[in-house]
Amino acid sequence: MTIFSTREHNITPISPVDVQHLLKQSYWANTRTLETVETSMKNSYCFGFYDNDDLIAFGRVVSDYATFYYICDIIVDEAHRGKGLGKQLNQHIQAHPVFKALKGFLATGDAHGLYEQYGFTREPEKFMVKRVDL
Repeated sequence: MTIFSTREHNITPISPVDVQHLLKQSYWANTRTLETVETSMKNSYCFGFYDNDDLIAFGRVVSDYATFYYICDIIVDEAHRGKGLGKQLNQHIQAHPVFKALKGFLATGDAHGLYEQYGFTREPEKFMVKRVDL
């Protein structure tokens, strides 16, 4: 199994169709259109975890590359959950030279304990969200 970034070397871009398939297994993006997936990927630093040619985990990062990064859409295929792949993907992102020295942000409804292992802290009084219907 291998983790690739779409911006490293000459890696073949991660298929938006494959990403949409994974996101349909999530609670936060299961209705996201293919067009939205394509646009979000085009404007993000994307990471794919592959088993041979099969995308089995995905994550993307939005950043200004100077002060912050925002981790989003970390997803592991249901058939591969419980094997530590999400942890490996997160470790790869945290150690990546582009993001290593930047302040990280993310939002989660169920993985607080996981991200706390990587130095993230809960900051409920500091953040605001503007919601839109998608």
